[in-house]
Amino acid sequence: MSLQEQIIHNHNHFLETLSNHAFDKARVQALSVFETKGFPTKKDEEYKYTNLKEIIEKDYRFFPKPEHHIDQAQLDALHFGEDNFDYVVFINGSIRKEFSHISTKNVTVIPIEEALGNNEYKTAIENHFNKLSAKDNVITSLNLAYFKAGCFIFVPKGTIVEKPIHLFYLSQNQEENTFYNIRNLLIAEEESEIEVIESHHNFDNHFVFTNTVTEIFVQSNAKADWHKLQSDNDTSYLVDHTFASQERDSRATVNTFSFGGKLVRNNLDFIHLGENINSFMNGITIIGKEQLVDHHTAVHHNYPNCESYQNYKGIFNDKAHGVFNGKVFVDKIAQKTNAYQQNNNILLNEGATIDSKPQLEIFADDVKCSHGCTVGQLNEESLFYLRARGISKKEAQALLLYAFANDAMQNIDIEPLKLKISKLLAEKLEVDIEF
Repeated sequence: MSLQEQIIHNHNHFLETLSNHAFDKARVQALSVFETKGFPTKKDEEYKYTNLKEIIEKDYRFFPKPEHHIDQAQLDALHFGEDNFDYVVFINGSIRKEFSHISTKNVTVIPIEEALGNNEYKTAIENHFNKLSAKDNVITSLNLAYFKAGCFIFVPKGTIVEKPIHLFYLSQNQEENTFYNIRNLLIAEEESEIEVIESHHNFDNHFVFTNTVTEIFVQSNAKADWHKLQSDNDTSYLVDHTFASQERDSRATVNTFSFGGKLVRNNLDFIHLGENINSFMNGITIIGKEQLVDHHTAVHHNYPNCESYQNYKGIFNDKAHGVFNGKVFVDKIAQKTNAYQQNNNILLNEGATIDSKPQLEIFADDVKCSHGCTVGQLNEESLFYLRARGISKKEAQALLLYAFANDAMQNIDIEPLKLKISKLLAEKLEVDIEF
């Protein structure tokens, strides 16, 4: 039985396991979309450079074993000195309150399934849940049909969340390949501020396929940052869709740091719904072996006087494959738009490849839009300069690569996260240097 057939066959049983059935009709409709279209192939333009065949040829367990053997020491190793952070831990698709810690007052951080059945959040759910995800998108439809784990975060008007919130999604003690569908919803009301970190970790040798959808709503004068830390093992597949809707005078950032996973596909859409909006998308990718990381971004400038910045850096070793497809759409009424898009890549050997496709679609005439892409190797003169001063070749390469990637970290306000990224850079570059 193919994976598509398994997904269709198991759905009724999956619905029976849910504690809340308010969205059963929407789930069935979403499954119908998936059943009609099936998984995208390389014939689909959006998946021209990313082949999902490796993922969909495997069998998966749809109902993870809840039992686990993760202890506090293993969790502590995943933290990175954020002693004063709040965090939510999901293990095998279920929240583990004994490992979670939310101290922030006046902010709601609960499992998404709990929020769907809570009358207190009924209006918020009705006005926001599944409002950004395209109804004909096969992968997000699959997520809607099967999601169970995930987080609902609600920040009331005027609330400044002082502590970042780290969302951990862990899989452990599974005896078969496992399929997770995770759904996150963040609503930041007017004049509020929040920062969220999201990370996924597979502790088993069996494969994990994670399909994640995150919807972010940033209302007027609000600020929301979402940081994705992707540093999983080679038995992990991740397909992520993140949608950010912004109202006037708001600021939103999505940073994506991809250091691991066999195949990672990041889809990012920003939608502007007012004037004076600032959107920031930054990414650092460092991969090797036969790993693949694909970034697909889109910014929809629908109103005048807005700005967006995309800055993605890629470093590829061995037979790794990178993809960047960045789009900027400027509506005819979106005058005074300032859109910047840049993708720079370094290939460390002949086996590594990158497919980069920056795109602009502009229908306004008074705009400032730029895009660019570079692909190259390390500068030999700079390398010689460092080696002439007694620095080893490997450390000299690492210093140059860190300098290359560093500007994509400039708008990280969380110092422990910035330090963690620096340590992961050193680890991936196989040097013992504190940048």
